[in-house]
Amino acid sequence: MERRLWTRNELIKALALYCQIPFGRMHARNPVVVALASAIDRTPSAVALKLVNFASFDPELRARGVSGMPNVSEMDKHIWEEYYGRWEALSEASVFDVVNEAERLMRLRKADSKPPSSGLNEITRETKVRRGQSFFRAAVMAAHDWKCCITGITALELLRASHIIPWAKNESLRLDPRNGLCLNALHDAAFDRGLITFSERFELCLSKRLRGEVPASVFNEMFEKRCGTPIMMPERFAPAAEMLAFHRTKVFCA
Repeated sequence: MERRLWTRNELIKALALYCQIPFGRMHARNPVVVALASAIDRTPSAVALKLVNFASFDPELRARGVSGMPNVSEMDKHIWEEYYGRWEALSEASVFDVVNEAERLMRLRKADSKPPSSGLNEITRETKVRRGQSFFRAAVMAAHDWKCCITGITALELLRASHIIPWAKNESLRLDPRNGLCLNALHDAAFDRGLITFSERFELCLSKRLRGEVPASVFNEMFEKRCGTPIMMPERFAPAAEMLAFHRTKVFCA
């Protein structure tokens, strides 16, 4: 059978997915890899290999000693250099909402139902209007391996992709994954309202207002015990220092 070369459009879609799933889940059994493969008429193994190829160019992974496949194509490199960091363009290339797909499959597993091979059409209809927000959410949560960076909570229903510089403050940073943290719903609300922030060393800092506004047991367990403890750093898209500095000075209610 004649080998079919990857098209530019297919590679951009694959790069968009690369940004939205953890490195350790870029394999052919991942349902979202299967879904993209179905959408672009490729095998899941081919898509998984292409995702790992992109890891060869990722500076954050390379700094940690994580490498992708050798001998990647020039087209792979060209697409990476042209699109990586262009978050709006990548969000527009996204085929579906990765986090919603994971949540859907989780619900099906809990109901002991066999998940279909792809819920792609349903997911695409649900997320067209908010594609940019969906991309940001998936990229931030994937960078943190779908774990709250303060508590380690992994329940998807309780996780949020929190903007460091608020959505309304800087349009150019709205979809930048470096402007995000994966937090549980309680700490997300506190962070959004300036009741917590993070130091230059990524340590949790508390507003004096917190103690009087939540029950003592909640304050002690969820806030005071964790004060001064560094967050669990993401494997990619580390929160930008200048963005956290903005939050400390412009959002945080010391």
